[in-house]
Amino acid sequence: MTDAALSTTAAAAPSKPHEHGIPLGEAVRVWAKIACLSFGGPAGQIALMHRVLVDEKRWIGEERFLHALNYCMLLPGPEAQQLATYVGWLLHRTRGGLIAGGLFVLPGLVSIMALSWIYVAFGNTGIVAGLFFGLKAAVLAIVLEAVNRIGKRALRNRTMVAIAMAAFTAIFLFGIPFPAIIVGAGLLGYCGGRSGMAAFSGGGGHRPSKGTVLADADSALGEGVPDHARPDIGWSLRVSAVFLALWLLPVAVLVLFLGNGNVFADIAVFFSKMAVVTFGGAYAVLAYVAQQAVENYGWLAPGEMLNGLGLAETTPGPLIMVTQFVGFLAAFREPGALNPFVAGTLGGLLTTWVTFLPCFLWIFLGAPFIERLRGNRALSGALAAITAAVVGVILNLAVWFGLHVLFRDVAETRIGPLSLDVPRLASLDPVALLLFAAAALALFQWRVGVVPTLVGAAGAGALWHLLAHSA
Repeated sequence: MTDAALSTTAAAAPSKPHEHGIPLGEAVRVWAKIACLSFGGPAGQIALMHRVLVDEKRWIGEERFLHALNYCMLLPGPEAQQLATYVGWLLHRTRGGLIAGGLFVLPGLVSIMALSWIYVAFGNTGIVAGLFFGLKAAVLAIVLEAVNRIGKRALRNRTMVAIAMAAFTAIFLFGIPFPAIIVGAGLLGYCGGRSGMAAFSGGGGHRPSKGTVLADADSALGEGVPDHARPDIGWSLRVSAVFLALWLLPVAVLVLFLGNGNVFADIAVFFSKMAVVTFGGAYAVLAYVAQQAVENYGWLAPGEMLNGLGLAETTPGPLIMVTQFVGFLAAFREPGALNPFVAGTLGGLLTTWVTFLPCFLWIFLGAPFIERLRGNRALSGALAAITAAVVGVILNLAVWFGLHVLFRDVAETRIGPLSLDVPRLASLDPVALLLFAAAALALFQWRVGVVPTLVGAAGAGALWHLLAHSA
């Protein structure tokens, strides 16, 4: 986004300072800057927000920032986008939350939509096919790195390790749905935390980088609770009614008029359910989407899930924007009477709408009551158990991706109640294995960033494609 565009956007918003002295126009510029620089997944995005909002602007104190983050970690959906919505709401009421959360999504929405068009138009031809071949190998390494990173944070004791192993076994061997695993882990953690078991103490959560701590009292917002942030049952009911209507009425209309089995009705229903049950960040979401969109709905192939995640990793905004790519392909391939590109665009926008709109509902409904969550052992235990289960789910995702990236022929085999994907060893792709190994070395050994790793792997894939077709 250019400086001129930022200035135009900011000028459209009133610049009258609020009680904390922060003009809304300045806040719009800051949120737009954060949105355009929000690469690197939730950990990097949260660190960026911490640096800008706490360290540089000093708008919000360290303790309040972390307390808001812990609340967002308890919610389904992308915690970084929800944190932006929460802080925007805290600073400038409902309008501020809508601006902060909306701007956080906008760059990714535009980027993924444009790349989706390019993918369906040129993805199987020429050098573009080589680029996506390299991307898939690198994304496999990135998912493994996510297992390692989240595992170090979440698996603090043997109980958490056991929960992760149980989650992996449940989804990998028995095909138990992701929502059931998360609900089971949450109930276990809630009971363990409420009973005071040490294994369930504390929550997961990303921690920003260490530095000078800004006390809440020294921030622009101060340590007091703004009037609009105090619990108000009437306001909560009104805002819930509005956002529930915006979210669920379009879903009901599509199901009523198009019927079950229509791709748009299926997109609306499936991604609405996803918005409610997907705790644990984008990688856990992807495991659930892969299980349903590939195996149940047949909207896309396993390798295309990796392509979508590769696009999301290289664009700003939440990684969960990969779901827009899925919705685009689903509608593009079942357009009905519509032009495929028009159908794909509508499918992608519908996916984004039902994925992110509930995030605003969770924040506006629950944030005024956040103080009641402070120090709640039962909720902290639930979060700890859910985060541990997510490690097992992401490990399943890595194994599933690895089979479909490194082998050309994978068949599903059933042994009693077990369901296994078994590769034919002779179908191993040595070039994909080499690119994956190089990407893994770049991430684990040489500490290269995600975006440079993806760019390098995509370039290597394109080069291999050129050499293979010129021979």
